[in-house]
Amino acid sequence: MEQRINHMEYLPDMEQIKSDIMDRVISETENYDYSKYTKSDVKTALSHQTKTLDDFKALLSPAAMPFLEEIAQQARIETKKHFGNSVYMFTPLYISNYCENYCIYCGFNCKNKIHRAKLNKEEIEKEMQAIAKTGLQEILILTGESRKMSDVEYIGEACKIARKYFKLVGLEIYPVNSNEYAYLHKCGADFITVFQETYNSDKYETLHLAGHKRVFPYRFNAQERAVMGGMRGVGFAALLGLSDFRKDAFATGVHAYLIQRKYPHAEIAFSCPRLRPIINNDKINPKDVHEPQLLQVICAYRLFMPFASITISTRECERFRNNVVDIAATKISAGVDVGIGGHGDNVQKGDEQFEISDTRNVKEVYDALIKKGLQPVMSEYIYV
Repeated sequence: MEQRINHMEYLPDMEQIKSDIMDRVISETENYDYSKYTKSDVKTALSHQTKTLDDFKALLSPAAMPFLEEIAQQARIETKKHFGNSVYMFTPLYISNYCENYCIYCGFNCKNKIHRAKLNKEEIEKEMQAIAKTGLQEILILTGESRKMSDVEYIGEACKIARKYFKLVGLEIYPVNSNEYAYLHKCGADFITVFQETYNSDKYETLHLAGHKRVFPYRFNAQERAVMGGMRGVGFAALLGLSDFRKDAFATGVHAYLIQRKYPHAEIAFSCPRLRPIINNDKINPKDVHEPQLLQVICAYRLFMPFASITISTRECERFRNNVVDIAATKISAGVDVGIGGHGDNVQKGDEQFEISDTRNVKEVYDALIKKGLQPVMSEYIYV
């Protein structure tokens, strides 16, 4: 039996930064008892123009469920105030699915027998050309978490190619040190997203059995290292359904809030993924996180952090996505393939990370937004 690394201890190559944010988030989350919030607390929260941390707790509590309609209406007003009718469109591009982590809920995990693949520079360019032809101007580059198979230079090359075709380049890769984030930023990356998966460190340990990802604090501090490395924006998420979703949603919000307070120039984004079935395990599901609960989380994020971007992914079905972009989400993916390769006429080379729910292409999502009176935006960023 291999000896497991301590999930709270940094490995030698991991940068440690001076920050109290993790301790503050964990302390706030451990003290969050959502069962004590009442209808009257929810009404008080809804009556405040600017929501406090306590309001956020009330809006995420079970007591808020009967007020979901009212919460959604208030979230919609807040969204329109800051974003108008704009909904930003993008697509993810997976360039490699090799992974060194053993996360029991993920299709890419190193023990799962799937077809592994990695795109070379020519293949990355072909994929990006095909995506750019759809009119999209924002791309999110993803890899499995393997430094050996997708080193920082390889990801940097992908960013340089992306910069030729897209105005906005995001990354969802394994966490790296601040100097490596600075390098990737120089190569063309604008923002990074890191899913903490769950903020409950004990539960985290039982879900992540091997690999660098097992080290909880290094992953937690990734967004702060990215901002220190010059990234313009950082995205936060918990994978809802892995642990107590209310506590995880609360911790995600507090984490983002504290980063924003410390680095006011950083753009903040939320993703709201729920667990999905994977290859060789179709039993995986988000348990008690049904669509009403997911809507509650998304609206609570919007009311607590009105300026934050909120992404709704293809893990959710077409009907839910169409509705939530008219309420609180401001970013939607389209033309999604979560395998390796497969955009345009290119043949998919590697297996998917999870099953997607909404398979519409870019034009179909674009037309659906127009039909709802929303304005699809491909990019609003101009480089000077």
